[in-house]
Amino acid sequence: MKTTELRKKDVDGLKTEVKALQKAHFGLRMQKATQQLTNTATIRTARRDIARAKTILVEKQAADKSAK
Repeated sequence: MKTTELRKKDVDGLKTEVKALQKAHFGLRMQKATQQLTNTATIRTARRDIARAKTILVEKQAADKSAK
């Protein structure tokens, strides 16, 4: 997921996106554990997408607090 797409979302949208990404990451981990995953690089991509979304979420939350 690109950062421009994430920055367009509000805080609630980012929270749901993080949850969805974490659920997808869990699914990938389970596929790896049962040896059904062929492309293990997708786990790394999923982890980085989660980190990217969380970073933007924290930035937006900090901006909301400073604006008040």
